[in-house]
Order: sequence, then structure tokens, then C-alpha cells
Amino acid sequence: MPEIAPISTLPLPPGRDAKLRAAAEQLEAGFLSEMLKSAGIGKVSGAFGGGAGEEQFASFLRQAQATEMVRAGGIGLAEHLFEALKERADAQG
Repeated sequence: MPEIAPISTLPLPPGRDAKLRAAAEQLEAGFLSEMLKSAGIGKVSGAFGGGAGEEQFASFLRQAQATEMVRAGGIGLAEHLFEALKERADAQG
């Protein structure tokens, strides 16, 4: 029966850091989107609001705004998440 190499000696997948950074940025964007929602960004305005359609698409607008905030540097959460994810992946591999 062939011997199976332990996980720690297997090569790491290419682009692992890029994938970890993308995941960290998505998490920060999700966090910022929820903060924008709590702040009232995208709320339907009084008499001249867009009705149900505006309510339906407000979450897409908030998510796009949050994603752009992360691309512009964000609040630093993605970098901390990336470092934590990378440290954990290095410890496992």
C-alpha cells in the first residue's frame, strides 16, 4: 500500500495569499455594509422615495459602497483579518 504524505509536507496551493486577502476584504465589506445599514444609508426618503423597488435595491447600493470603501483602504479590518487567516493557515500547513 502506498504511503500517504502528511498534510504539512504537501505544497501550498498557488495564490493562497491572494485568496486569503480577497476573503478578508469581502468580510470587511460585509461588515461595512452592515454599519452603513445601521447608519441609515440607503433608507427610503419620505414622500419622493422610490417605493418598493428602492427598498429592494438599497442593499446592493450599500454593498457596492462598502466594497469601494475597502478598495480605497477601508478601516484596516481586512488587513488584520488577512494576517490572522494567514497565520492560521501557516500553522496548519
